[in-house]
Amino acid sequence: MARWCYRHRLVVLLLWVGALFGLGFSASTAGTDYANVFSLPDTDSKSAYDLMQKAFPNSSGDTDTVVWKVDSGSVKDQSVQTRIQPALDKIGAMKGVGGVTGPYSGARGATQISSDGTIAYAQITFAEQANAVPKDLVQKVVDTAQAAKRDGLHVELGGQAVQRVEEPPGGIAEGVGILAAAVVLFLAFGSFYAALLPIGIAIFGVGTGLFSTQLLSHATDIPDLAPLLATLIGLGVGIDYALFIVTRHRRGLQRGLDPEESAVIALNTSGRAVLFAGGTVCIALAGMLVTNLRFLDGVVVGTSLTVVLSVLAATTLLPALLGFLGPRVLSRKQRRKLENGPEPERTDNLAVRWSAAVQKRPRRIAAFALVVMAVLAFPVLSLRLGATDQGNDNASTTTRKAYDLLADGFGPGFNGPLQVVTSSGDTTTLVKDIQGTKDVAQVAALPPAGGVTVIQVVPKTSPQSVQTDDLIDTLRDKVIPGAGATGHVGGVTAISKDFASVTGDRLPLFVATIIGLSFLLLLLAFRSLVVPLTAALMNLIAAAASFGVLVAIFQWGWGLDMLGLGKEGPINAFLPVIMLSLLFGLSMDYQVFLVSRMHEEWVHTKDNARAVRVGLAETSRVINSAALIMVCVFLAFVLSGNSGAATAGVGLAAAVALDAFILRTALVPAAMHLLGDSNWWLPAWLDKSLPHLAVEPAEEPAPAPVEGPASAVHGFVRTTEGDPVEGASVTLLSKGGRQLDRVESLADGSYIVSVPAPGTYLLATTATSYGSTARHVVVTDGPLVHDVELAEGEVDAVN
Repeated sequence: MARWCYRHRLVVLLLWVGALFGLGFSASTAGTDYANVFSLPDTDSKSAYDLMQKAFPNSSGDTDTVVWKVDSGSVKDQSVQTRIQPALDKIGAMKGVGGVTGPYSGARGATQISSDGTIAYAQITFAEQANAVPKDLVQKVVDTAQAAKRDGLHVELGGQAVQRVEEPPGGIAEGVGILAAAVVLFLAFGSFYAALLPIGIAIFGVGTGLFSTQLLSHATDIPDLAPLLATLIGLGVGIDYALFIVTRHRRGLQRGLDPEESAVIALNTSGRAVLFAGGTVCIALAGMLVTNLRFLDGVVVGTSLTVVLSVLAATTLLPALLGFLGPRVLSRKQRRKLENGPEPERTDNLAVRWSAAVQKRPRRIAAFALVVMAVLAFPVLSLRLGATDQGNDNASTTTRKAYDLLADGFGPGFNGPLQVVTSSGDTTTLVKDIQGTKDVAQVAALPPAGGVTVIQVVPKTSPQSVQTDDLIDTLRDKVIPGAGATGHVGGVTAISKDFASVTGDRLPLFVATIIGLSFLLLLLAFRSLVVPLTAALMNLIAAAASFGVLVAIFQWGWGLDMLGLGKEGPINAFLPVIMLSLLFGLSMDYQVFLVSRMHEEWVHTKDNARAVRVGLAETSRVINSAALIMVCVFLAFVLSGNSGAATAGVGLAAAVALDAFILRTALVPAAMHLLGDSNWWLPAWLDKSLPHLAVEPAEEPAPAPVEGPASAVHGFVRTTEGDPVEGASVTLLSKGGRQLDRVESLADGSYIVSVPAPGTYLLATTATSYGSTARHVVVTDGPLVHDVELAEGEVDAVN
């Protein structure tokens, strides 16, 4: 497939360009139909909502607030009323608005004015819940209310519906993330064209994925959160997947391979790992389905589709683009060096030295990495799930200003009122009992309708506080039953609490599902029980440490001011499910790329120490570069203006950084050195019963016999001082990595391996006391003399 795409590159490019613009035109013509279907069946808050919807069909929707403040005088002044009341009347007459309750009329009007008379508010009740209210209607409400402003009179609006129209325009975070990724790629490659390739692949993958998701929103329920998360994960994996393949291709060119052959080999090796890694990401995302939280179904559809299209772009469009660029994926300096012949393999770079250090001191390095991860994971013990509110919005938004005004004028609990909905019992007694309950600031019963009474309860504490959660439990478990009433506690704060409880209850099943599926996939790929067990344990460690970072920043408030995201509070309840899906998928990516190279070496040499050493030396640099790019992309989402996206971005950036720079670079290889050959253990009966799923390319067939005598490579294995090395293992490998012959050097250091036919081969030499080395040898018609020199601690980095 890679060869066909390379040779028919113009056709492939036109197909992708046509798909991108065709889907884009169709999506822009059809528009969006995102639906935030949010339901929590069998919860108390859902029962309260159902009762309200039945008794008050025009008042069961979202309730937002208009707040105004005067710098001097009172909000009761006639000059203030003549500006505010007409605006409220105009809002109340809008289609889709159930009603407006202001402070200038009605028996409850006086309660909507602060005790000092400088702050007042009006409540706007929409006919629908916040996610279903049209943005055009909300914007008209905001514009109408803020038109009443004048010097000395401040007007702000708060509420969930208003918050939706306050979000900054999309594209800023994505643009900053792509720009940061481009800088990292250019510094890594030194070539403008090579740096553009991963960016281009990510844009095609994310673009087609987002347009397809937009079209699918007309056929199924997809929340408007899905495109944001699809962009987040699509940019990360799209750039990473292309980076792995381009790095392999550039390495082939530097060894003197023809551009087409180099591209084919890159796709047939790293490309296979990309296909496999993309599958693990989709499986991890699909794990969200077991939570039975229906609004996440659309998230799974959107993000998985974007990942699939990113993988498709990396495996079809990328080889076509490599065909257009040819050797220009190398820098000018590298191309000039290549004119003098293939570059020799470097055996003294940082990655090789680090790999050798891990092999020498695996216990010390593993212990240090575990201590670091344990310290970072410690805050997770105080993790509290909940929901953020307008208090976490940017300080310049109208929702944040309204939130602060209401807290100043009426107390912190006013921003999260509870709704006790009763259908039977003594309402008067219930109201008195609620008034006498600890942490209750205000209680007001609305006129009943259809046998249903709604009691508005304002806590003394903020919506995010533990005391408010305790108050909800007290009302449900003691106050309502104690008054002999049948009732339910609803409202946004109660819904958030119930959602956190449901998510927490289903989280263990979700984690077990994605770990189990990942285990099975790695078991099939690497024919080992220990490798997938190690991967599962490492994923749990990475998850704990990344959530520890989240708790320290967003719940404890460490460094939160630098992010401009308001005050500390609980972690969004939906975040663990979404973040764990993405984290497990991305962690499996790095595990696949690292272990697939180790497994390739193990299959050929059966030497665990060499397999781990060479695999780490060859993949650590590209894994760390890929992780740095992902960190840049994820951190850029702090600029999105969406607190949920910002929290996810910081959490994923921390998770990827810890996973790549500590786990995959230190802890995993150190553990594999300590475990030795047992890394690759699999019972024979299980090996026979499992289907074969190879991440590496199939073994190439043995060369056909040629007429005439076979050739040979022979020589001596010596130290740098010229002393012979006895017992050194000398292995002749084909270009594809298949072992052709293997011997041990004699007492005088001599060796001879047979060569089936003229060609280019890899000669690998290993001696316990001296390390190992590998070199390409070119055999022509006759025997080739090739002496090998071994230095103590030397490690090859030849693929």
